[in-house]
Amino acid sequence: MGDNTALCYKPFKQRKSFVSRRDEVAGIRAKFPSKVPVIVERYHKERDLPLLDKTKFLVPQELTMSQFVTIIRNRMSLSSTQAFYLIVNNKSLASMSMTMQELYREEKDEDGFLYMVYASQEMFGSSR
Repeated sequence: MGDNTALCYKPFKQRKSFVSRRDEVAGIRAKFPSKVPVIVERYHKERDLPLLDKTKFLVPQELTMSQFVTIIRNRMSLSSTQAFYLIVNNKSLASMSMTMQELYREEKDEDGFLYMVYASQEMFGSSR
């Protein structure tokens, strides 16, 4: 991957082994059974949106996807006109009315984290 951004940015999965990620989730879920462990990273070809100050979020399971999008948008201080998409598990935009618990149940990774990437436009079907 010849990414020439100034920041040498490695995805979470490449920074930590599967076992350490799985163990981390087990610890989180034991301590916070009502929270969903979510990893949110910038799409690797994204240039318009800023990097988040953190990638790991512990989200109340009753939160809707719509509320979570608002939280991420606020963390990046985006204007209301800036387009912003959260893609779940590298494949789809989740229904905004889904709760994080429902999404987690359906889309969590084998390591136990729920992975999302954000982009300023839908990446699928686009020629970027």
